[in-house]
Amino acid sequence: MLAMQMSYAIRRLLRAAMCVFSWFVMPYSQCVSSRIERRKLPPIENPLLLKSATELAALIRNGEVRSEDVVRAYVHRCQQVNPMLNAIVEDRFEAALEEAREIDRQLAAGTLGTGDELTRTKPLLGLPVSVKESLAVEGMSNTAGRKLREKKVALSDAPVVQQIKRAGGVVLLVSNTPELCLCWETYNQCTGLTRNPYNLQRTAGGSSGGEAALIAAAGSLLGVTTDIAGSSRLPAMFTGVFGHKPSPYVVSPYGHHPSCDDENWGSFFTPGAMCRYAEDLPLLLDAMRDPEGVPVTLDKPIAIGALKCYYMENDGPSGLTRPIDPDIVRAIRDVAGHLNAQRVNLKRLRWTLDISVCKMLRMKNVETIYSPQANGKPDTTIKREVLKYLIGMSKSDLPSVMIGPMQHIVNNYVPQSRLDFLDSQTEKLRKDFIDLLGTDGVFIYPGFPNTAHRHYRIFHKLVDTTYMMVFNTVGLPAASCMVGFDREKLPIGVQVVAAPGQDHLIFAVAKELERRFGGWVPPS
Repeated sequence: MLAMQMSYAIRRLLRAAMCVFSWFVMPYSQCVSSRIERRKLPPIENPLLLKSATELAALIRNGEVRSEDVVRAYVHRCQQVNPMLNAIVEDRFEAALEEAREIDRQLAAGTLGTGDELTRTKPLLGLPVSVKESLAVEGMSNTAGRKLREKKVALSDAPVVQQIKRAGGVVLLVSNTPELCLCWETYNQCTGLTRNPYNLQRTAGGSSGGEAALIAAAGSLLGVTTDIAGSSRLPAMFTGVFGHKPSPYVVSPYGHHPSCDDENWGSFFTPGAMCRYAEDLPLLLDAMRDPEGVPVTLDKPIAIGALKCYYMENDGPSGLTRPIDPDIVRAIRDVAGHLNAQRVNLKRLRWTLDISVCKMLRMKNVETIYSPQANGKPDTTIKREVLKYLIGMSKSDLPSVMIGPMQHIVNNYVPQSRLDFLDSQTEKLRKDFIDLLGTDGVFIYPGFPNTAHRHYRIFHKLVDTTYMMVFNTVGLPAASCMVGFDREKLPIGVQVVAAPGQDHLIFAVAKELERRFGGWVPPS
């Protein structure tokens, strides 16, 4: 009882702190946003940009469309929209066009195999793919938004990028991310601020915000993202596309910057998939799969009416998160009604913040600005960097500076008895979900209390990200699905969650929601 009372007091204190913090953040956010011109993106003119990857792949294999024409269409669209979005860190347009021409030559010569064989071995043949800059693409920038003395260039491909290339994908560019992927908004001191294509004064989310902005603007067809705490799902939610966090270890978690050698890293962190069309989610994930990873079913036919569907409109009596926006509540109810979902109350979701933050901050040897360098010593210390930030002399952004003090507090001042209790709640919550969902159930849940807000307003809404973090913590696959617009004409997304290894159920629901609610709508 005493522990519950203390927890309640701490939650009230955190809620009050977020409120006070907003007094400082809101004026700055308003000032930054108001300086951004409210322009609309140019309309999509090339019909190739409106076709799904699944459809384009078939057309390329059958010789009805050239890979070069598809890649060139996306190159041109990137050149149109990126000056407004600021989503690209570095491109390889000329190299991509040459790779596309070579694919066309080999297809014409018949040296790549038959249509059925190519469908199986090279499902992405000739398709342009963009990659989050924190994932290593050989020869490309791999700084993860960090301001370094010398630019960090990837010497080899991350395993997931190797898989994309083996599947025939043509890497087009690497996209913007916050410094060390430590923020739910995408900005850094190297590339700057990425903007939302539906309203340039709004955030594209993070940390996969560059991918989301480009894909939503039809500047990219397929995106390879990452997700450690909603980094694929929140940007997709804010930009009206589909973002999927796979089951743990379906995709190799290695080859990422920042890195980590904790044995639980792959249970918490995974590369993810992002696209505009629901039918492309299984196509992309199949190409990304680690051949030695956890097996997962992707193409099993699913009858939507046979699924058991459950939902919650909020996280219950957590006492921390802000109320869900009425437009989002209405959307969740519409989805629940369409799927004939049963309302449930998973009471352990009240511990979402506690279990997620404590588990993430206890990961060992996560690469931060405080990590030892080649000489065995860190470039900076917590006290020095916090002081430098306060006087405006730090080369790092606030999340990168604060990760050190937060790790120190959790690892040195939270009683072990408290950590043991939270670990037990984590396992119990995981079991609650697995028992509820089984092999034929999905869970509908908010991803965030509001649609895309103005830039930098994430800082007084940090606790609201636990709507997404919890599924990294308990190791469940989850996807953000576009289901409409709010009163300000900003996209609304909801999360669809399944038990581990049941990603195909999420894909089936995503397709149904796209059919019923319309899916992606061009921002112009």
